Amino acid sequence: MWGQEIENRLRTLLSERSGVTLGVYWPFQAEFDPRPLIDWVIAAGSSVALPAVVDKKGPLEYRSWRPGDKLVDGVWNIPIPEKREIVVPQAVLAPLVGFDRECYRLGYGGGYFDRTLAALSPRPLAIGVGFELSLIETIYPQDFDMPMDLIVTEACLRRR
Repeated sequence: MWGQEIENRLRTLLSERSGVTLGVYWPFQAEFDPRPLIDWVIAAGSSVALPAVVDKKGPLEYRSWRPGDKLVDGVWNIPIPEKREIVVPQAVLAPLVGFDRECYRLGYGGGYFDRTLAALSPRPLAIGVGFELSLIETIYPQDFDMPMDLIVTEACLRRR
């Protein structure tokens, strides 16, 4: 039920941005699963890319991907496209383990999304995706933390 509400909000938001490359993610643990959106995004005229860790201290690399393209195990056995067709997405979805009202997010502590947003030029629209119960008072952002432009939960859409 919560996942469907998030997907509906994302469809509304993304329908305003056809023809873009959307960086999605393969869900890990209890994260919102964006995979049902992929076919819809492609049918709407956009393309998708999946992130790959290529340097544990560097930014993510986004690789173009379509359903049916071969995936291989990446870091933590999260699937990544085998073909290394690197793209710069115009918008990215970032999973939320936690987030605050200032649109800062917590992930699993690797800093990959923060380094990626800092490195990509132009910076893509950053959309944090997660569940309302993950809202906390503050994440105590550090200098390297990059806020999301938007946060989408089952309850609402927040703009920074």
